[in-house]
Amino acid sequence: MNPVRTRVARLPAKTMTGIPGFDVMTGGGLPRGRATLLAGGPGSGKTIFGLEFLVHGTQKFHEPGIFVAFEETSKRLVANAESFGWKLAQLKPAQLGFIDAQPLADLVHSGDFDLRGMLAALEFKTGAMNARRIVFDALDVVLSILPDAAARRREVYRLHDWLLAHELTALIAVRAGADEMSTSIQPSHGFLQFMVDCAVVLNHRVVQGISQRNLRVVKYRGSSFSENEAPFLIGDHGLEVAVTGAPGRVGLDVTTERVSSGVARLDTMLGGGYYRGATILITGLPGTAKTTLGGAFAAAACRRGEATLFVLVDSDVTEVIRNLASVGIRLDRYVKTRRLRIISAHTFNGSAETHFSHIKALAREHNARCLVIDPVSNLSNSDSEFAAHSVAERLMDWGKADGITMLCTSLRDEMSSAPQGGSPLQLSPLADTWIHLNYLLQAGERNRGLSIIKSRGAAHSNQVRELLMSNSGVTLADAYTAGGAFLMGTMRSEKECAELATREGAAAAATLDRVRLDADEAELKVRLKALQVALSAKQVEKASLAHAVQTRAGDVTRDRAEMQELRGADATGAGCE
Repeated sequence: MNPVRTRVARLPAKTMTGIPGFDVMTGGGLPRGRATLLAGGPGSGKTIFGLEFLVHGTQKFHEPGIFVAFEETSKRLVANAESFGWKLAQLKPAQLGFIDAQPLADLVHSGDFDLRGMLAALEFKTGAMNARRIVFDALDVVLSILPDAAARRREVYRLHDWLLAHELTALIAVRAGADEMSTSIQPSHGFLQFMVDCAVVLNHRVVQGISQRNLRVVKYRGSSFSENEAPFLIGDHGLEVAVTGAPGRVGLDVTTERVSSGVARLDTMLGGGYYRGATILITGLPGTAKTTLGGAFAAAACRRGEATLFVLVDSDVTEVIRNLASVGIRLDRYVKTRRLRIISAHTFNGSAETHFSHIKALAREHNARCLVIDPVSNLSNSDSEFAAHSVAERLMDWGKADGITMLCTSLRDEMSSAPQGGSPLQLSPLADTWIHLNYLLQAGERNRGLSIIKSRGAAHSNQVRELLMSNSGVTLADAYTAGGAFLMGTMRSEKECAELATREGAAAAATLDRVRLDADEAELKVRLKALQVALSAKQVEKASLAHAVQTRAGDVTRDRAEMQELRGADATGAGCE
């Protein structure tokens, strides 16, 4: 019997693009030696994607590349790319080559036209450079010159066959949509997406006045890939794709080290403070002191000598420093020593993804060990709920991966009457420690209450404590209940005064009873002393009486003996008759 052989599917070889996040989405990059279609509207980042693919290829993977420009000149491309720090001008022609293939503006089509001349020039340049990567930017510009769909299809197949013959990893960029704002591939060259092995669509849209860019891998032959749309940014160093779906926390170092919250009594409630590298979420309505607890944590981190970043999403830096100083939290001293950096998110422009990118860059630039974001829920006012949650999830995972202890505040959903309602972003399941602040209305006044909803891996208090703030600092009052109700503020003060008066009255009554008892005791002691004296007298009298009786009896016996002797009676004789 022949043994059964298990056939193992062979995954296609891949070429890494070097673009952060994209290689994760595709499981290793673009198909090696094959063509990939890159479609997108104006401003979506097609040219930058292609250039970065080539730059990383030559700088990181030692694979020379060629950029064929059908729209912009190579001089303009190099100048525009200087802002990313790629230093294209310093690359040798053998590393990165450019071919300007822009059609003339007054070009009139006459006779047969094909790509054979360009491909011949490319073949020479490819051989001279030993190129392994190639980008055709705005190929649709040339295809639009051809007279009909059959001619365009013929030249595209000619190009595709040439790429396969030379085993080049190719990126073909075309415009998407007939109206330039659509994300679908133009029908005039839509057959491209069926011919290539991989197809990627970029889109750039404006939502509520906020610019947003997204990327989606439409197809990838012979390989699994992330099918969901992922946001991306064009930052200081090029494209950065946000991988949707947390990569997981397996393998992260777990520590038992604790760091102070900045409030001693809160540390006690938490069993010693926050865990190092944990994510802390503080929820509550406006005015419940979320920023104050964030400031206390930042001040405590600075006192430990740790670099700290404080991001204010919708507040002014100077106002927050002034306000926190009124409750004894002096952040200005740490700002002056540059141990603390406070940034207002008003300086950021763009979506929540843009804010996330800026926060990461600032934290790494400051080498921050602690990070406060106040409030994180307002980073995403213009984003969809799914996109906002994805940003928050990746923000917290990034903090854990970098070992940053992160404290985020969030406005609780005001329509929810219970803490379990959470914040609009539903961040509570992601946080390691969740502290909830709320208002308790009693006796016509509003008081702040603090409770720990959860703190993973630590025994913590289940009590509701009153949060007190004064010039000397922030603290928590002891839990106080009366008649099964939790009391704060004036009601607590009145109840405590009443209890104090009751205790003082009871103490006074006890004192009077003690004095009365002392008097009774003294009187009894005097009476007891008198009785003891009388008893002693009676005892003496009794002893004297007994002695007298005994003496009289002796005298009688002696007198009788003398009388007998005088009468001559014998010893046994009778006495007087």
